[in-house]
Amino acid sequence: MIVLFDLLEEKALAERMTPGDISAGMHLIENGSLVEFRILDVQVFPGPDDAEFGFRIDLHLGEEEEDSNDVEWGGLGFCFVLAALSFADARPRGASEIDYQEDDQFTLMDFLEGFSFVSGELHFRGDYIRGRRLKTDISVRPDGMLRLETVGRGKAALQWLDRLKGKKMMSLIS
Repeated sequence: MIVLFDLLEEKALAERMTPGDISAGMHLIENGSLVEFRILDVQVFPGPDDAEFGFRIDLHLGEEEEDSNDVEWGGLGFCFVLAALSFADARPRGASEIDYQEDDQFTLMDFLEGFSFVSGELHFRGDYIRGRRLKTDISVRPDGMLRLETVGRGKAALQWLDRLKGKKMMSLIS
């Protein structure tokens, strides 16, 4: 299991969330980080302007066998973890900088505000949250297919998936 609990431990989060919220968020992270997944396809598509591009990743949740029920027990948590990683990695753009706080944390309420259930699918759409430009869309189908789309985020989504797989991220040593 990947340790993503640092997403929930900051002081700013404790001021914003009740113990029940933290417990619910921890439950979603625990379940979401246990879900097995396979990357099926990666595509780059034109963004809103020439300086940006969109990135689309199609995944399958669960193991190889078709009767896997990973979406039932872990689909919502997996969606929450991806949204939290997107938030943690997001930076301001333009006028959103006035609302941006470096040590801000993604909350369960943030997730619920962007969450919907449409035609049997789980959806999360994150645009701007407190100055952070997420531009992240996630959809999870009952058959285990998941689509993760970002705009103007480079290939950051692949790094989020690498973190979930337990790969070490490179960092500067000072």
